[in-house]
Amino acid sequence: MSDPVFNASSIPVLALGYRFQWEPMQDCNVLLYPEGMVKLNPAAGEILKHIDAHKQTVAELIAELKAAFNGADLDNDVYNFLEEAHDNGWIRAE
Repeated sequence: MSDPVFNASSIPVLALGYRFQWEPMQDCNVLLYPEGMVKLNPAAGEILKHIDAHKQTVAELIAELKAAFNGADLDNDVYNFLEEAHDNGWIRAE
């Protein structure tokens, strides 16, 4: 298992060539890229919505999500998603 890419001070950003948007025909958030589209589940959409809108650290991203979702314990879920999204080439760390 490799070392994690993201930590509290990392700044996740969309990878070059990807665009995040709401897709009415799919009734969900999607990531568009030259070869196609990734349909996102609601949790992934919420995380990527914050990444796309702001250049912020992972700690700031988690704090915003916790505020939006009544203090839910979601740290591990966010880190797991960020690592998976990075492994898929959707995001990178600055």
